[in-house]
Amino acid sequence: MVALAGGCGIGWRQPHYRQVLEDLPRLPFLEVHSENFFGSGGAAQALLRQARQHYPLSLHGVGLGLGSAAGVDPGHLNQLNDLVTAVEPWLVSDHACFGRVAGVGGFQHAADLLPIPFSDRGLNLLAAAVDQVQERLKRVIAIENLSAYLGWAEDTLEEPEFFNALTQRTGCQLLLDVNNLVVNAHNRGSARAGCCPEAWVRALRPGSVAEIHVAGHTVLADGFAVDDHGSRVPEPVWALYRVAIQHLGPVPTLVEWDQAVPELAVLVAEAARAEAEARAVLP
Repeated sequence: MVALAGGCGIGWRQPHYRQVLEDLPRLPFLEVHSENFFGSGGAAQALLRQARQHYPLSLHGVGLGLGSAAGVDPGHLNQLNDLVTAVEPWLVSDHACFGRVAGVGGFQHAADLLPIPFSDRGLNLLAAAVDQVQERLKRVIAIENLSAYLGWAEDTLEEPEFFNALTQRTGCQLLLDVNNLVVNAHNRGSARAGCCPEAWVRALRPGSVAEIHVAGHTVLADGFAVDDHGSRVPEPVWALYRVAIQHLGPVPTLVEWDQAVPELAVLVAEAARAEAEARAVLP
């Protein structure tokens, strides 16, 4: 993994493929969803190779299902390895979730990021899968904390304790999504340290975070918050981002915007604000 010294990139989505390559806005990196570029050769990988000539790339996956008791899908891992070899990204990441189970006649895929138990059992499963992926890719990966709308009865570890143990055991790093922490605290309340976003961030080991995500979310009419990545970063997320930068230092940051994707200038402006927010709290 190549270290980047701070700065804020954007998620490179289809509406902006051509414009980014034509305008080449000043950004420290671009992030794409890995699975959108699986398959050797073809137009998609040609596009990614072209972008790689101008920007470092971050490959952010949604399909490894690293916390699945059924294990990592070897076909999926092989395709990820081929993509990593082809574009040499500065970072590879996925989520602390499960997404596949063994069933009659084969595996069942949820096509979603489902929460894992924060327990010794959950930690052992996730750590084993992370070790497998890192050994296959021959590199350190980063694991993202989820926005989760339910929990497990067997949860015995606070989330930051869980992730500190994971990074220490496997050598992986954390992709800290501060928007997810704000959404979880809104929906669950902040009575426990594991739900209080500021305490969550401050409990992390400095040096263990490879990247930070900021994004928008929607609060529905019934008061429930949904992590939809469809709007500007709200003030509570910016406030938590400042806490994260104060605690962790200048960590590379990404603006996620996946629904109702705006004009490229809006994304670049959000990235510029993230850099300004970071500068304001750094020594």
